[in-house]
Amino acid sequence: MTTISAATECPRCGTPTVSQLDATAWCPSCEWNLEAYDAGRSRPVFGWGWVDRRAHRLAYRMTREHFDRLVKRPIGATGAGAARALTIAASVLLLSGVAALAVTGAWLAVRSFPSLTLLPGLALLGVAYVLRPRFGRLDPELEVLSRQRAPELFALVDEVATALGAPAPQVIGVDGELNAYAGQIGLRQRRVLCLGLPYWGSLGPQERVALLGHELGHFVNGDPRRMVLTQPAFRTLGDAADLLRPMDTGHLVRPGVKPVLGMLFSGSLLERLGAALGRVLLGTLSRLFAAGHLVLVCLALRESQRAEYLADEMSAKVAGSDGTARLLDSTLRLESMALAVRRESLAGHGPDRWRAAVAESLAAAADRLPQLRQLSVREEASLFASHPPTGLRRQMLASRDWHDPLVVLTEARAERIDAELAREYERVRRQISLR
Repeated sequence: MTTISAATECPRCGTPTVSQLDATAWCPSCEWNLEAYDAGRSRPVFGWGWVDRRAHRLAYRMTREHFDRLVKRPIGATGAGAARALTIAASVLLLSGVAALAVTGAWLAVRSFPSLTLLPGLALLGVAYVLRPRFGRLDPELEVLSRQRAPELFALVDEVATALGAPAPQVIGVDGELNAYAGQIGLRQRRVLCLGLPYWGSLGPQERVALLGHELGHFVNGDPRRMVLTQPAFRTLGDAADLLRPMDTGHLVRPGVKPVLGMLFSGSLLERLGAALGRVLLGTLSRLFAAGHLVLVCLALRESQRAEYLADEMSAKVAGSDGTARLLDSTLRLESMALAVRRESLAGHGPDRWRAAVAESLAAAADRLPQLRQLSVREEASLFASHPPTGLRRQMLASRDWHDPLVVLTEARAERIDAELAREYERVRRQISLR
């Protein structure tokens, strides 16, 4: 619901304040109070109210300042900025540290074998193994398509990649999520494109081209999340913090890494001493590593947000600015999209009705979209957000040159692509109906 109250005027410019989705009111004209921390609608980050409130204000200010810097100049993929340079330097340093652990551990393990240095050597080798670089793997839920199985879809992806000057993905697959992503996996860094069918099937033809343009743009836009050299900055210190964390002191920074060193002090003979050492020594080191992890991730994600703005710009060049603008507005309505897809799936309908229902929902919300874009700036601002707020992405797109599409997807061709994926659509529709 939209609330506009003439009785509550902006103290800065006198415009009546507004509210969407029961959020704290703000001024739609000068955006007074848009930066407010809305505790009722915000997901806790650190778990302490006063810390979350200050973190939100810092994130909002940093996000705005980042936008203001980028909107005044071209968003280029070349030229390493300070954030990217520091992220790469930190990654190289962390990689060197892990390598040093491995070399030292191997030397201790084989030195005068067998000797008393064998145990600490094996321990260091184990730590180096846990902190080793990861290259990613194919999601087991991804249903990989072949060119013979979906020739029209592959041809469209190739056409968009050529228009962007980007390499085509080597693996194209689909799943049942309301999402899409592109990335690189394995030692050979194979390029993967995943299209969530509820998302893909709910978009109009040019929005689909815009989605492909955005995702394929990540192969050439310098996003640090997709660079092998920067991966240690995103995970090594977090893994180290979890490795050192005592067993009974809070949540893991990176789920899946067991607090192995903390377990060393939990034996029955040294239980009291182990607990004390765990809380004082290991706990302190774990928190220091966790703090360093958060700083590095926050720093690296500023560069990731720049890459997202650039991916939107590349999307507009290939799909047309109108198509990318509609795609971004659809992003504001993901919850409504999910409800529409579920409702139509329960009724036995596929992507043709998904798209019609989502289009109807978006049209009904047309008058609310400007305020939803503003609200997204408040609610999507975070120190650890890889994407800028959708409203700022829309503003950035509007500030650039307007583009006509280089690739046009006709309704007939979109229908042929959907026909190729009919079996996958039906499987996903049944999954949605059972949720």
